[in-house]
Amino acid sequence: MNVNPEVRTEPVLLRRELGDVLREYRQRQGRTLREVSAQARVSLGYLSEVERGQKEASSELLDSICHALNVPLSHVLRLVADRMDRAEGRLTPAMRRQRELAMQREAIIQRELLQIPDALPESLVAEELAAMGR
Repeated sequence: MNVNPEVRTEPVLLRRELGDVLREYRQRQGRTLREVSAQARVSLGYLSEVERGQKEASSELLDSICHALNVPLSHVLRLVADRMDRAEGRLTPAMRRQRELAMQREAIIQRELLQIPDALPESLVAEELAAMGR
């Protein structure tokens, strides 16, 4: 199992992670709760509770909020899953891919460093000898 040493001790709740992601999107867009709640056709108070992780939103409500934020629901859910993985101490798929790519790059570098050419080109040998005054 891929484990991350920075594990949270408190329980990881879907509604909290989902609320955090939705709030981050709204704030990055510079929008108010009132604007998003009006466009999503949900009460301002309920949207606030969803963002604070106090209410479990239905899939229909989540779809409406995501539509108001112009963000695909699938993207929000993927981000939530990644956040939960990290909070529970597991590597996310993206982190695993990055680690694998880094390992592949390192292997290529090591192979290139260890690779000894069969011979040097004649022109390079001639240049080196000329530079040495021979």
